Amino acid sequence: MLNSDLATRRNDAIARGVGMATSVYAKKALNAELWDVEGKRYIDFASGIAVVNTGHSHPKIVDAVVKQAELFSHTCAQVVPYESYISLAERLNALLPGDFEKKTVFLSTGAEAVENAVKIAKAHTKRSGVIAFSGGFHGRTQYAMALTGKVQPYKGAFGPMVPDVFHVPFPVACHGVSVDASLAVLHSLFRSSIGPDRVAAIIIEPVQGEGGFNIVPSELMRALREICDTHGIVLIADEVQTGFARTGKMFAMEHFDVCADLTTMAKGLGGGYPISAVGGRAEIMDAPAAGGLGGTFGGSPIGLAAAHAVLDVIDDEDLCARGERLGQKLEGFLRDLKSDCPQIQETRRLGFMVAAEFADPSTGEPRADLVAAIRQDALNQGLILLGCGVYGNVIRFLAPLTIPDDHFDEALTILSDVMKRVMT
Repeated sequence: MLNSDLATRRNDAIARGVGMATSVYAKKALNAELWDVEGKRYIDFASGIAVVNTGHSHPKIVDAVVKQAELFSHTCAQVVPYESYISLAERLNALLPGDFEKKTVFLSTGAEAVENAVKIAKAHTKRSGVIAFSGGFHGRTQYAMALTGKVQPYKGAFGPMVPDVFHVPFPVACHGVSVDASLAVLHSLFRSSIGPDRVAAIIIEPVQGEGGFNIVPSELMRALREICDTHGIVLIADEVQTGFARTGKMFAMEHFDVCADLTTMAKGLGGGYPISAVGGRAEIMDAPAAGGLGGTFGGSPIGLAAAHAVLDVIDDEDLCARGERLGQKLEGFLRDLKSDCPQIQETRRLGFMVAAEFADPSTGEPRADLVAAIRQDALNQGLILLGCGVYGNVIRFLAPLTIPDDHFDEALTILSDVMKRVMT
């Protein structure tokens, strides 16, 4: 079987709107390695977009899933519930930042988590408005799409958007947007477009994913917490991509000195199996009436079993600390590479959530073409990379936290050779 044959079949059978970042078709994968249908080996620096933080097919996760599948795969938690739903909620409630009583609900996808977090905030506040940030990504379903702060390819053909959603510029120093500028726009919205007494929630990614791995300045997070407290607004941290040891902490919000009211979770929670969650302040989580939350597959027994195993692996293998060490090493590597590759405009890192932004060193113009060339050359050499950023000029590095040291070093050698070759 050839990748090219599958690409032809894919074009004939699958809707064009499902974009695919590579033309590589997976046959098997283990930890940070992946083999395609032609037998070629790759080092995976994408992790299914920060999903397999614990590596592909971790034996403890596989074992947990197999054992659960042998017992039962589905009853619908709202029809015949099961203990694992309760125990995972208890574990997450204990792990989520904040010294207050918490509750959790389970769903299937990150977009579902986001939409339900907004529903919960609206039920609690009895308000309709939500404020998000430019460059943010919150999902592709109708409300999540409206919250997402990027038009193409997510919103362009799907209007009109859900009403009462407003966007504030995300502060990015290298793009000329300061914290003061962001807050000025927010306060302008309060005066001109929606009063704070009509705002149910402000939602923000502690580190923007699709937006370019831009890290929220602590000053902004503190200001948002104060604004939310003043006006009775629910602060939602979208930790779908940042959660579960990716940033060197279990949750990225642990890097800040304030806490969110609600947190959305998915991706790394299931280690490759579909599960998502919303957790937070118990009095807010309890606002919807019975039946107002849930879904047929929400809190799948298989996903719950995987999630329990993921949390065990993170703890047993000290993956928060390992993520920080790997992130430091990658950051130093990129810093040293900058002397040979002046097109690296900036590197950004929180734990093992690392990005490099590329621009023309003379004009500052974004170089999305370089990112495309680097990614393709790296793929040819056996390294899978992902791009991101509002201009498409950022490479994000998302290797599993469990990647063996020799595979990590091998990937950096490939990356160094590719970047020097492409940028000379």
